[in-house]
Amino acid sequence: MTLPSHVPLVIATRNAHVERIHWGSVAVVDASGALLAHAGDPHAWVFSRSTLKPFQALPFVRDGGPEHFGFTDAELALTCASHGGEDIHVDAVTAMLAKIGMAESDLRCGVHMPDCYGEDNLPPRGSVFDQRHHNCSGKHTGFLGYCCMHGYARASYLERDHELQQEIGREVARLADVPASELWFGIDGCSAPNIGMPLSRLATMWGKLATGASGAGAASDAALARIFAAMTAHPKMVSGTGRCDLALANASNGDWVAKVGADGVHTVGVRSRGIGIAVKMADGDFSAVYATTIAVLQQLGLPLETEGTPLAKWANPVLRNVRGTAVGQLEATLQLTWA
Repeated sequence: MTLPSHVPLVIATRNAHVERIHWGSVAVVDASGALLAHAGDPHAWVFSRSTLKPFQALPFVRDGGPEHFGFTDAELALTCASHGGEDIHVDAVTAMLAKIGMAESDLRCGVHMPDCYGEDNLPPRGSVFDQRHHNCSGKHTGFLGYCCMHGYARASYLERDHELQQEIGREVARLADVPASELWFGIDGCSAPNIGMPLSRLATMWGKLATGASGAGAASDAALARIFAAMTAHPKMVSGTGRCDLALANASNGDWVAKVGADGVHTVGVRSRGIGIAVKMADGDFSAVYATTIAVLQQLGLPLETEGTPLAKWANPVLRNVRGTAVGQLEATLQLTWA
């Protein structure tokens, strides 16, 4: 086991005294994979977690799945989502399942409390949730659609040796430019296979997604372009109300899309710059991840205002206790090193 060479990216203070240090790494690359800037260990191996979702949708899109079943662009965006389980998301999953002739019980993602709820926003008494509320239910519906379209087994669609998962593995190996035999494989929170790779390779995939190009000579890739267009046109379907990814997408006017993953992974693809960004926070702290991503975008010179915008709550926020008293500060202290 090789430990990554992470560095301090974010510091939390209490009454001006250092209380927490969040270590991690950042990789910024162009669509060819050339490293442009970094902090820490840009080649640290990481599991992609939910930042993989647009690429898990690629086989379905390449084979004309959205057209075959009449999916809208908003529904296509949902196949790439870690959604909040709001009515807009659940209703869309319900419609998508009907279009492919499947039911909620055919999903294999499991059930959790929708992400739109939390400690300060509890669900109404008596609420009942099912697999449609799972943040990955759109992805799983796309998985089932691919199986229905090709006549593949549906009950076993999450198995590593299933035709769908094999095709996803081939797509990822090609786009990341990592031999399939070297990729990490594990089981994600939604029970789907997840893939690990160097942080810089994950950023490369997001650079290709943003530019809509892949392969030798930056050949155009209609499927990647289609997915990026759907995600930028419908960012609320990709995340949800009050989420950082939605705020980042709205701040870009369609120029970039951001996607968070569990355990401190965050990615951004920026079309105007033709770049991909990947962040890994060693301790998985989401507040530190978001502060880092915002700082990286600003250091890259991208037009990103935070003061007085929805992004203010994630950009070096004041830390408050349950009474609202200011008790400290979270600050992204990283400085990118340019290649």
